[in-house]
Amino acid sequence: MEILLWPEGAPLSTGETDEDQPAIIPYLVGENAPVVVVCPGGGYGRRADHEGEPIAKWLNSIGISAFVLRYRVAPYRYPCAFLDVARAIRMVRYHAEKFQINPEKIAVLGFSAGGHLASMIGTAFDYGNSSAEDPIEKTSSRPNLLVLCYPVITMKEPFMHEGSRINLLGEQPDKGLIEQLSSERQVTKETPPTFLWHTSDDAAVPVENSLQFASALRKNNILFDLHVYAKGRHGLGLAEEDLHVGGWTRACESWFKLNGFIANSTS
Repeated sequence: MEILLWPEGAPLSTGETDEDQPAIIPYLVGENAPVVVVCPGGGYGRRADHEGEPIAKWLNSIGISAFVLRYRVAPYRYPCAFLDVARAIRMVRYHAEKFQINPEKIAVLGFSAGGHLASMIGTAFDYGNSSAEDPIEKTSSRPNLLVLCYPVITMKEPFMHEGSRINLLGEQPDKGLIEQLSSERQVTKETPPTFLWHTSDDAAVPVENSLQFASALRKNNILFDLHVYAKGRHGLGLAEEDLHVGGWTRACESWFKLNGFIANSTS
């Protein structure tokens, strides 16, 4: 079952296929549960399946409800995906009672380009438009926590991921947008606590993306976990086949507990 973010049609959409209609796919555990909005990676050109449903099912296994976000990718450019993740958070929070989730425990988890999307909403959220006619738009889009997995963070050379930047901003992007969408430049004291993991030899998205974001968090006194594993290809997802890197899920569960997101009794 999918839930369209804008049943009457998404802003800036140009068609009526699934790719033109952003949606969330629910994986609910009920009972006032915390919730994570999952943003799969794919260089803003696609959404990787292994970074969607398997992640939601892992979250369910530790007592967290999840929504996998179908956000718009190329040929759609900025701000479409950003509008989609903001709307997803607003909708989940607005319908908290219906979804049996805790509106004060909403995290966003993203992989690769989905990590960039998560980092954007973590640094450019708003608290809702009080004058909006749509009650969902009056609701805050601020996540309470961020989880960034081998994320694209910067749009600047030399550490940018070229494919993500081209798909998001075009071949000749505006310099102002490059600055605005380089999330390491947008961290403030209101950015949520963040969990990051990367591999030091990531050949697609350099580890400096995570390091720069962590440095910005530190400068703003935002608490964070940073896990850099020695070896591992880009796009590992749950990394179940890698005993070392696969430990990120246990570390993340512990971090959720540390932040009061789930109870310590959760196994």
